[in-house]
Amino acid sequence: MRKLVYYVGVSLDGYIAGPNAEFDFYPVSDQMAAWINDRYPETLPTHVRKLVGLEGVPNKVFDTLVMGRGTYEPALDVPTTSPYSHLRQYVVSSTLTIDDPTVQVETGDPIELIRRLKAEDTGMDIYLCGGGKLAASLLPEIDEIILKSYPVVAGTGIPMFSGQFRPTLFTPTRRESFDNGAQVTWLTRA
Repeated sequence: MRKLVYYVGVSLDGYIAGPNAEFDFYPVSDQMAAWINDRYPETLPTHVRKLVGLEGVPNKVFDTLVMGRGTYEPALDVPTTSPYSHLRQYVVSSTLTIDDPTVQVETGDPIELIRRLKAEDTGMDIYLCGGGKLAASLLPEIDEIILKSYPVVAGTGIPMFSGQFRPTLFTPTRRESFDNGAQVTWLTRA
């Protein structure tokens, strides 16, 4: 069965973005960028893949992406309505309308969406791209977290999980460190 994987960058104080969805304060080194490009090229938006020479590179881990409205809307400033055209894209929103056949808006229960997607036999996993509210609502279905921890304090912003108090245990299985002080930790549901 496919896994739902929350692949996310986070500050030392638990924020995935600043209060206005900023994420450019994360110190990404050339070493770490090369690692991301090699291991998880499909997690880069399509327009970024072109800039770093990854256009046409096959997906390695994920073939489907799920994101909330707050994660999707900055793509409109690029401008694009299909920020991850190399993946099947689902945007969970009860108010958003997207006129693009490559992006599916899910207005219903996101848990049911994830269960339908997990039941598919594609050989690849589902990338939970964000944000904090959606991650909290999907916590019962998250199988793995790939946590990119950056050595920076944001002070405020969008938390990694923003929802009900629901302690959920995950077990670290592996960790890699980078020259910028960042670490990537893989955690699986206990």
